[in-house]
This record gives sequence, structure tokens and C-alpha cells, in this order.
Amino acid sequence: MSTERTLARGLYFEDLEIGWKVRTPGRTITEADIVGFAGLSGDYTPLHTDAEYARGTIFGERIAHGLLGLAITSGLAARLGFLEETVEAFTGLEWKFRAPIRIGDTIHAEIEVAQKRPAPDGRAGFVVFNVQVLNQRGEVVQKGQWTLLIRARGAP
Repeated sequence: MSTERTLARGLYFEDLEIGWKVRTPGRTITEADIVGFAGLSGDYTPLHTDAEYARGTIFGERIAHGLLGLAITSGLAARLGFLEETVEAFTGLEWKFRAPIRIGDTIHAEIEVAQKRPAPDGRAGFVVFNVQVLNQRGEVVQKGQWTLLIRARGAP
């Protein structure tokens, strides 16, 4: 798998071959992340924001919002730069939340090109990425597919 230090920046549709894989750096989820996301999203569900309430749930403690995990994963992928200035649009998402992300968990993503299809005008193409989000124990906490429209080489 590629690493952050060796990854080419701004890959075009033609550069992304089926089976190509990359791993993002990790990021530790903090209480501040959860509180900030609650404020940004307006989602103050007690499972995420009330320690006493959360203690009585199946998780036994507060956990991160599922969408926070997805948002952070998107940012981790962006840090790698392989889609820098070549992504035209994020066009689709299929996503599963498999396990909680807890305060103190460090997550990273493993991303693989699963499918490619040129756009009708030839200026770009649709790339489907299989994405898995894993915690520090190697457990898959979220997974799914992202479909992105990626610029073709030489397209204006």
C-alpha cells in the first residue's frame, strides 16, 4: 500500500487502476472532536454528549457520531493529496457503520479502486473506491464505497 510520504499528488482518471490501494495516516478521536461536531451539526444526541446517559447504553460510554467518523475519514483521504486538483465531484456514497468509534480511538482508512467508468464526454471518469475505516485494534468500524468524478489527463 502507498504511504503518505510516497504518494503522487493529483492523480488523474487514467492513473487510478483497479486494485490500486492506499492507506491514510491515523487520527485519534477526542472529546473535543465530538463536542465540536455536535455543535456544527446540531446533533446533541445523549449517546454522544451525555456521559451519564451513555454509561447506561450498550456502549457504556460516549461514542463519536457515525457521521463524524465519515467526515474525518474524508479529511484523512484528502491529506494524502492523490485527488488534489483532479477531483471534480463526490457523486455517491454507500456506507455502513459497523462498530463504535470511542474517545481515544485512532482511526485510519484503507482505500482501494474498485471500478472505473469514463464519463460520456471523455473529460473525466467515475471511480468507485472501496473504503474501510479501522481502529487501532484493526477492527473495521465503518466501510463502504465512495464514487468520485475524476478529471481525465489533458482535460481543461
